[in-house]
Amino acid sequence: MKVGNNKVVTLTYELRQKSATGELIQKVEEDKPFVYLFGVGGLLPKFEESLQGLQVGDTFSFGLTADEAYGEMTDEAIIDLDKSIFMVDGVIDQDLLTVGNSITMQDQHGNPLDGVVVEVSEDTVKMDFNHPLAGESLHFSGAILDVREALAEEAAHRHVHGPHGHHH
Repeated sequence: MKVGNNKVVTLTYELRQKSATGELIQKVEEDKPFVYLFGVGGLLPKFEESLQGLQVGDTFSFGLTADEAYGEMTDEAIIDLDKSIFMVDGVIDQDLLTVGNSITMQDQHGNPLDGVVVEVSEDTVKMDFNHPLAGESLHFSGAILDVREALAEEAAHRHVHGPHGHHH
């Protein structure tokens, strides 16, 4: 069976900065493989495109430019927020507002959005909401361990269920 839409794909991979010999960013091994539902838009489009048509036992090795990965760093993603929004029960947790600290917040639609504290002033907190890998060329290499048809419920929910997937 080939990797394609509505297939549950199980794989291992190494993610490296810039090239196959670049700094290791992440390694996913057989004991805890990456399992996902192909074609639902949850992954980088060029990542999926590079795996399309592969089969169990196939290996892969490909690079993504910054634009194909998480895009370039943008100044628009660095914003000043009123310090009062970090207040809980009338108190601001100063440990939370430490430069370099990552804080999960919500966008205007309630979606989670991770930002990094860049600067703290008396009234504002400067946050960087660029993806941590923005501006980076990436290289993926790995192997396809399993490919199966998605269950009807998985296809309807647009994610994997079961041992390595989401459980309800």
